[in-house]
Amino acid sequence: MATKTISRLYDTREHALNTVRDLEAAGFAHDDIGVVASNADNHYGSTEAHTEESKSGAGIGATLGTLLGGGAGLAAGLGLLAIPGIGPIVAAGALVATLTGAGAGAAAGGAVGSLTGLGVSEHEAPVYAEGMRRGGSMVTLRVDDTREAAALAVLDRHSPVDIASREADYRAGGWTKFDDDGAAEVNRINTSRIGQ
Repeated sequence: MATKTISRLYDTREHALNTVRDLEAAGFAHDDIGVVASNADNHYGSTEAHTEESKSGAGIGATLGTLLGGGAGLAAGLGLLAIPGIGPIVAAGALVATLTGAGAGAAAGGAVGSLTGLGVSEHEAPVYAEGMRRGGSMVTLRVDDTREAAALAVLDRHSPVDIASREADYRAGGWTKFDDDGAAEVNRINTSRIGQ
């Protein structure tokens, strides 16, 4: 049996958390599920306030555990952290260790390198990272080929983003690549000469 990682980006944390809940209800192990939700609005509390707690997830476990419902196993491995280039996030499950490495600068290539190390394609990883920077949430699932069809049915149930279309939208808006330093790389128009 071959094992692979499948990823989906969601525009809302609710869609991502509903997906996680449905994956666990379908019998996928919480050790194989990862979720990252933007915390730019401090919905789960401040990253600064939870610096020590983020190592164990104690500061946000109850909040995300409640949102996940039966997902207590996944909620036990929570981390609240700030990822360079993405900003404040809450991560659970398989993504905590991967993104904690990005947050500490340990992962080659930063957030994009961490995502590709997790199994996201090199072409799609920058789009996922940019989507998370803009407030999206990501769900990943390690799955063997015997359960891939069932996994895809659940992952696609709660309005995931079409990555190719989203990349086209970003590029139409001037985005050229993901920048781990925090500022989106966009094509700049020299406006000083417009109207002269």
